[in-house]
Amino acid sequence: MKKIFIMLAAAMLIAGCGNREQRLKERAAELCKYTPDHELREESREYMTEDFYSVLDTMFNLMPEFEAMDHEWLYYFVTGNGGTIADFEVSGVEQQDNTHAVATISVRQKCEDGSFDPSSDIEEHRLYMEKVDGRWLISDFDEHKADCIRHIAINREEQALCAAISDYLVSNIGEQYQKGELCIPVLMIVASEQADSDYVPVLGDFWVLWYNQVGDTLKCVSGGNHSGLINLEKKDGKYTVTSFEQTVDGAGNEASAKRIFGRYFDIYQNMHSDERVREAVRQEQLREYVKRNNLKVSCYQDYGWPAVEL
Repeated sequence: MKKIFIMLAAAMLIAGCGNREQRLKERAAELCKYTPDHELREESREYMTEDFYSVLDTMFNLMPEFEAMDHEWLYYFVTGNGGTIADFEVSGVEQQDNTHAVATISVRQKCEDGSFDPSSDIEEHRLYMEKVDGRWLISDFDEHKADCIRHIAINREEQALCAAISDYLVSNIGEQYQKGELCIPVLMIVASEQADSDYVPVLGDFWVLWYNQVGDTLKCVSGGNHSGLINLEKKDGKYTVTSFEQTVDGAGNEASAKRIFGRYFDIYQNMHSDERVREAVRQEQLREYVKRNNLKVSCYQDYGWPAVEL
């Protein structure tokens, strides 16, 4: 009788484990629907741990939009880049402890008509799950969380540098021009070589421009170019410009630029001489400025030229 009881208990235990694994696989399949694909849907908040959603929300909604072009892998995790739909299959799940599990996900791309894309390989991904208040939620996907946190930190450091440079250009260089309502610099960074944690030299092509807002248009009233080397120092977590060595005007311009920019001269020259690049950067940075300051502006305009939409 005792032997039969032990066998029944073992069978029930095995069945229980099997049922638990099946429930985890079913939950993982449900959670796959909420992995990001170029956007973070609001309803995905309910299916992610609070900290993971917060990191992704920062990446998708608080970082500059142009970052998607340079860091596309951060903006879509497993889907195709247009024209296909991800087909998920949970091939296995491993419960690490009572509140953590990892599901192995096989992904193929389907065409919009439901057929499989013949050129698409099967990819394997890992979906990390955490049990919170009795519900299994997404806590990470292919360890992108660490990548995102690292990228956010780098971006915030760059933003702090750019903010310090902008403040310096407005307060020191902007005074040289006829003032308008708003002074908005254009920062075209050529190179930044951080020698240590406290001193940062930044080479760039900088434009200082004053605008008046007329209706929904920023009309440029004055401004000019100031290229060169800006040195910054970090004190108490804040960057401050300590010096600015500019290229000289006139006949000595090229010689001074070669001396200041050194091995980066060709990059600087290509950037400085290409009006299309300059206007693209100007447009993007104006768009960010308008968004950041909640301005009701949709265009900018130089004197004698048609308005340009932001």
